[in-house]
Amino acid sequence: LHIFCLVFQAPIKATCEDLSCKTGFPEDVHSAVVSRSVHGGQPLLNVRFRSCDGNKKIHFGSSEPGDFRVGEDGVVYAERSFQLSAEPTEFVVSAQDKETQQEWQMRVKLTPEPAFAGASEKDQRKIEEIIFPWQQYKHSSPLKRQKRDWVIPPINLPENSKGPFPQELVRIRSDRDKSLSLRYSVTGPGADQPPTGIFIINPISGQLSVTKPLDREQIASFHLRAHAVDVNGNQVENPIDIVINVIDMNDNRPEFLHQVWNGTVPEGSKPGTYVMTVTAIDADDPNAQNGMLRYRILSQAPSSPSPNMFTINNETGDIITVAAGLDREKVQQYTLIIQATDMEGNPTYGLSNTATAVIAVTDVNDNPPEFTAMTFYGEVPENRVDVIVANLTVTDKDQPHTPAWNALYRMTGGDPTGRFTILTDPNSNDGLVTVVKPIDFETNRMFVLTVAAENQVPLAKGIQHPPQSTATVSITVIDVNESPYFVPNPKLVRQEEGLMAGSMLTTFTAQDPDRYMQQTSLRYSKLSDPANWLKIDPVNGQITTTAVLDRESIYVQNNMYNATFLASDNGIPPMSGTGTLQIYLLDINDNAPQVHPKEATTCETLQPNAINITAVDPDIDPNAGPFAFELPDTPASIKRNWTIVRISGDHAQLSLRIRFLEAGIYDVPIVITDSGNPHASSTSLLKVKVCQCDLNGDCTDVDRIVGAGLGTGAIIAILLCIIILLILVLMFVVWMKRRDKERQAKQLLIDPEDDVRDNILKYDEEGGGEEDQDYDLSQLQQPDTLEPDAIKPVGIRRLDERPIHAEPQYPVRSAAPHPGDIGDFINEGLKAADNDPTAPPYDSLLVFDYEGSGSTAGSLSSLNSSSSGGEQDYDYLNDWGPRFKKLADMYGGGDD
Repeated sequence: LHIFCLVFQAPIKATCEDLSCKTGFPEDVHSAVVSRSVHGGQPLLNVRFRSCDGNKKIHFGSSEPGDFRVGEDGVVYAERSFQLSAEPTEFVVSAQDKETQQEWQMRVKLTPEPAFAGASEKDQRKIEEIIFPWQQYKHSSPLKRQKRDWVIPPINLPENSKGPFPQELVRIRSDRDKSLSLRYSVTGPGADQPPTGIFIINPISGQLSVTKPLDREQIASFHLRAHAVDVNGNQVENPIDIVINVIDMNDNRPEFLHQVWNGTVPEGSKPGTYVMTVTAIDADDPNAQNGMLRYRILSQAPSSPSPNMFTINNETGDIITVAAGLDREKVQQYTLIIQATDMEGNPTYGLSNTATAVIAVTDVNDNPPEFTAMTFYGEVPENRVDVIVANLTVTDKDQPHTPAWNALYRMTGGDPTGRFTILTDPNSNDGLVTVVKPIDFETNRMFVLTVAAENQVPLAKGIQHPPQSTATVSITVIDVNESPYFVPNPKLVRQEEGLMAGSMLTTFTAQDPDRYMQQTSLRYSKLSDPANWLKIDPVNGQITTTAVLDRESIYVQNNMYNATFLASDNGIPPMSGTGTLQIYLLDINDNAPQVHPKEATTCETLQPNAINITAVDPDIDPNAGPFAFELPDTPASIKRNWTIVRISGDHAQLSLRIRFLEAGIYDVPIVITDSGNPHASSTSLLKVKVCQCDLNGDCTDVDRIVGAGLGTGAIIAILLCIIILLILVLMFVVWMKRRDKERQAKQLLIDPEDDVRDNILKYDEEGGGEEDQDYDLSQLQQPDTLEPDAIKPVGIRRLDERPIHAEPQYPVRSAAPHPGDIGDFINEGLKAADNDPTAPPYDSLLVFDYEGSGSTAGSLSSLNSSSSGGEQDYDYLNDWGPRFKKLADMYGGGDD
């Protein structure tokens, strides 16, 4: 018989139960319902193992040690956090006797629990033991369980508890623990959900404990759910909700949102004017005294004019004025130290903090501008504009460069004609009296202006402008030498054209405006006269003509001719003025009409042969059209061959009178008479080109006719072309002659006097015949045995040689070598030629130069054999042709 005893908190109860003993697990498969979310270290269920011998030491194990762990008391814990799937999770729990190594196994099946509805709130009362209740009632039969919903009062736990931990809170038990072995657990945030481990429960006793201090500012309350299951994991009771409220403690000081608060208030504000609001917050419970703040002002700087210029609403933090006398010109800024205290401002238990409130006193226009002097003086030369004649200075105590400080000036008297204006200097605020219209000294010698100053914004209520806001400005006008002026200007004169030279036209005089200056009379001169028709008397300004006035001149526009004259005085400095004389020229009939165009073309037959002409007259109406057109009586062929008909006042039509006129160029005189009084007429020649025409009336031989009648311009163009062509031919001949002279003057680079070789004439033959073509002629130019320093120097090369290497510079040798050196040089050349295996099989002419004594150059040619001449046969030279005749005569002619 084995007895299980469970001991709870007071009142203490004991339950004993007799069981028949059989060592091992009571069942092969154990099913349990657990929460879907499993956290590491969470107890899941208690496996029951019966041991008939109480002294046996049993060791429990799990087939999934990574997920589940079985304690020595048979409680199964989760080894890690994970989510159970909808399907049951299975694993094997084993029990092994440590002494006999006997082992028992049981399969465990975990099923996730469904969601449960929370209990409704019915009763709130503080308890130390929470019981899962159940009742039995007899309703016919059998016994049934009546479930009741309990509302568990919240558990209040102060924050920042000092322990010791774990600290027991409450005991949870079921009244069925008398008949069953139960296991208790809690779920929810703080237990098996983050933050985990704050609350733990003893699965056997149901004792709920807290493991560490709580912080209300982080989590104000915890909502847990308690569960009671049997040892097989079967739910015995419905879960119950447990609420744990964290009781606030005054552990947080008030904190201002800003350490420095800025505000403004206008100067002169009345008491009660709102300034600003400061705000502080407290992390403690705002509904408790720990979070209820009160504000107050600790200090004010400066304390002028009163140490209590401001007050603060202790609940809202609103700052307002409580005293009058705010004056920006005296105190521009106040600094307040604001304190916020929790516990409703309790100075003993409350926590405090401070911040700074900076209140700027803003300017209002309570100070009018005042002139620094009652009268200002200035002077200005006459006829000057945009000149500053006086500076008006003012003082204003308001804040600079604000509308209450910026001054505006206006003239209240002394300037009826508006000759002055006053501008404001934006930097200095001075008034700049400026002349905007010219002032004449002879009219006004002095001005006395009355000026008032005011601000851009009106003065504050109750403030009046003092007398200092008005001043006078005395301006003196300075007389200066002014320019003379013509009257009238311009002057218009109407005059018929054709006025002869030397005729008096008009008098054009000027006036001097300086009546108070001692000056001599004015002098006149001509400034502009495009046609040079006029002259002016320098003393009296009388204008006479120097040429005939012509309306048709190019200088006359719209019948008007303009001339400009100058009048000068002798003042200091001298001044001058200009005047314009406009001459309106009246037309007279001084120009005869002319025909236009001067040339025309017509066909040699009668049809079509009309030529349209126009009369042109430089004169204007009535001395122009309508015009009369006629042909002269002489020569008689004109009227016999041609006829003219006027078709309008300015146009006529010329046509053939006869049926046929031979092609050619004809000068047809036409007499044109205008309508002037008296009439003017002229005879104009019309050059008519008569040509053969096609059916359309177009000339077919116009090129021939045009060529037969070349004009002066065409003849000049042809002559210019001929002259240019002759010049080009002459330049080419001169260039050819110069080129020939250069060729004739071209000689060998070597001076003939210094040439010790036999002179070989060049006949422009570059080959030695057919026998000669297969040999390497490079030996004649550059032997392979020569060293670079043996190359001939510059200036000692024949024209028929082709240079192979660059020409090095050799030291200058004596111009007159010893005769013995020449002989040695020639002998060395002969020897080298005889011993050269690459030499041609015949004697060939080699070019060599004397290069001075000690030359390292080898011989380039062989003029003679080292053996006697009798041993060689040179008769074959006679077979080589006329080009080798000289050599044949030298070597093959006999013994001599």
